[in-house]
Amino acid sequence: MSLHNLSYVCSHLKNCSTARVPITSIQYTKLHLGVILGLYRHGIISHVQLGSRKGPDTDPVQVTSENISTRRLWVTLKYHNAEPVLKNALLESKPSKKKTMKLPGLKRLIEGYWAENTKPLDPGDLLFLRTDKGILEAREAVELQRGGQLLCRFSSLR
Repeated sequence: MSLHNLSYVCSHLKNCSTARVPITSIQYTKLHLGVILGLYRHGIISHVQLGSRKGPDTDPVQVTSENISTRRLWVTLKYHNAEPVLKNALLESKPSKKKTMKLPGLKRLIEGYWAENTKPLDPGDLLFLRTDKGILEAREAVELQRGGQLLCRFSSLR
């Protein structure tokens, strides 16, 4: 079920970016948080804040099993010269066909070669994986010598 939700997040972020919406919210899950924080670390989005359905929190609120269903991640999208930084967002693994890749395949993708029927990374592309160390971008996974399940790919302004 988590890949269904991640596909919604990818299309939602792409649509909001194309429509030049400054701030949007997505469902709070550990998977979504890992991907969004990765986008933040790589400069694709400018701000992430936990909140409720009504808006970002002004005071910190602890996430518990009682309130998890109402929690949202509020994401502020980034724009450069009135153009969205986030250009495209695609799901790599489908719920019916999950793609995993080991270290040699990831190295080939980063170097610009096809690997296991997966398009190579272009300059400005980010590919997120689920590994035993959490959600990592492909280059980080290669540095840590980890393979994992391919999740999603984001293309940014070059």
